[in-house]
Order: sequence, then C-alpha cells, then structure tokens
Amino acid sequence: MCGTAHATAADASRSGPHAVRGAAVDPIALEPVDEVRVTILMDNTFDALLVGDARTTRTGFGATDVAAGQFEPGRTAVGLLAEHGFSALVAVRRGDSTTTLMFDAGLSPAGIVTNADRLGIGLGDLHGVVLSHGHFDHAGGLSGLSSTLGAQGMPMVVHPHAWTRRRLRGPQGTFDMPTLSKRALAAEGFEVVERSQPSLLVDGAVLITGEVDRTTEFEHGMPAAHEAWAGGEWRHDPQVIDDQALVVDLRNQGLIILTGCGHAGVVNIVRHAQRLTGVTRLHALLGGFHLGGPAFEPVIAPTVAALVDCAPRLVAPGHCTGWRAQHALAAALPDAWVPSSSGTTHRLVGA
Repeated sequence: MCGTAHATAADASRSGPHAVRGAAVDPIALEPVDEVRVTILMDNTFDALLVGDARTTRTGFGATDVAAGQFEPGRTAVGLLAEHGFSALVAVRRGDSTTTLMFDAGLSPAGIVTNADRLGIGLGDLHGVVLSHGHFDHAGGLSGLSSTLGAQGMPMVVHPHAWTRRRLRGPQGTFDMPTLSKRALAAEGFEVVERSQPSLLVDGAVLITGEVDRTTEFEHGMPAAHEAWAGGEWRHDPQVIDDQALVVDLRNQGLIILTGCGHAGVVNIVRHAQRLTGVTRLHALLGGFHLGGPAFEPVIAPTVAALVDCAPRLVAPGHCTGWRAQHALAAALPDAWVPSSSGTTHRLVGA
C-alpha cells in the first residue's frame, strides 16, 4: 500500500466466499439510460478484418496512415495498437444529455492516447475516470492522458486498496508489479475519490460496484503466485479486493456490466450487480473475465453455465479472458458472443 495502510484480516474475511441471500440491505436506485456506447480503446488484440453489425462497429487498417518510405507515395495505412492492457470509453445518453467516462487506461503511457487519436476520438469531453483495480496494465495510460489533456480536477474513482504493492512469484523468477501512486496521480491533476462501497455517478445513472461479494463456490481468485505486501511481509493475495465493475441499466433491456479483469469472478460480479440494483435481467457483459491459464481452467465450465442461465444479449470478453474460455463462451452463447478488439464500439439502445 501507499503509506502505512494495509489490508487487514477483517478485509480478507469480508471478501471471502460467503452466502448472500435476499435483497440488498442498501439497494441502489439506478436510473435507466436510453443508450450506451462502449468503445474498446485498448485490448490485448487488434484484428482489422473483424466484421461489424448493426450494434458493433469495427476499425480496420484505414484508421490513419504514417510515413513509410518503402511505399508509394511514402506512407502506409496502420490500424490500432494492442497490448496486454484494457481501457474502454463508456458514453451514457439520457434524453439529449451524454456523459463519457473512461474505464481503465491500458498498459503503456502512450497507448490509449494514440488509439484515441487514430480513431478520431477527442478526449476533451471526458467527464471522469474509473479504475477497476490497481494492477498496472489498467492504469499505465493515465500519465499519457494527463500529459495530453491536462487532468486538473478530473475525478477518478478508485478503491482504497488500489495502491497495494503486488508481485507475481513463479518458477522463472519474481516480477514486482509497478505500484500505482496516489501522490503521483494527484500531482498530475486527478481528483482521486476513494470508495470501497458502491458509488453512483452521472446523476445516478452509472453504478461503480465497490467491493464485490464473493458468493460462488467456484470463483476462488488468484493463484498462490499472486502476492501482496501486507503486515511487513509478502502474502498470497487471492481476492484482489479492490476489483470493481461499472454497471448501467439500459432502459427496458437490463444491466450492462463492464469489468476490467473480473478478479472477483464474473459470476460474482453479475450477481452482485443484480442484487444491488434489483434488476435481474443481464443485457450485456463486456471486459476481462480472467479465465486464462491452467489455474483458471476448472472455473471455465461453471462460469459458462452460469452465464448461459443469465441469457445475455451480448457477451464481449477480452483482455485476460483466455482462448479456452473464449471458445467455450462462443460455443455456448453463439448469438451473444462477440470477439473483442481495440477500436470496437458497441452501441446498445434502450427500448
């Protein structure tokens, strides 16, 4: 953690698996919206040959061109950047009013700014930033955003444990993750708002979940290699307690849920959002599902089964979802599953 604050035993206990039944003690009155546009500003892949449809727009090679002397007339068309990171722009419309938030900021300082420029998206209308959690591949582009726009007074919603020092320890060595600095963000002009409880933004139309209840029996979090510095020593950090999601209620259609990595478990996240809002219908689930790698393969089947029961209209997993989970989701939800790619925009309209 930044400074002297650390996760406590009570924090860990609160985030552990436990039964949660009935309505939320403090239900969230989430205001329905008329339209949501989610633009994937950065993802692990960019595929210029993907085809869009009525609700999903793709970006090809013609986004922009750059100097290249080996071609005539000295330039070549390029697409978008892809990196092991995630960032999305979420534009929420109610009537004639539209508000745009950035959810996560990718890995590299210049990545999201470069892609926004190539897409012709002006970031000057950005109203705020939300971080799903403190991992560096979701916050690396904040410095580029600040340098490009100037972030004076830009509100940023984060969980108080986003500043946790973390590392990955494996057979090939230990990787110390870059640790997000609250002091640096404040110096760059961001107005940091720390919340572990649910937050309502955009006049009650956007919900940031805060800490997610861990209620399923199969979503156990990160393996032993993922550690956090707490109490003067490195400890296994399975929960990533700062993980949170963004939720919108699309009028007469159901919830749209956007995750960063889904460290809390995507099924936990969906059920938590349903319980908080009282809206049971899931319309769309997008973002990272963190089901890649051997440690998460046993989680794929029950996750897919639970999502099939939700019957979403759109499932667009990206980032850390993993290829095995992508194949399983595509097979189980063929009419809903859409491959993710940098530059993709999903336009979802209420009824």
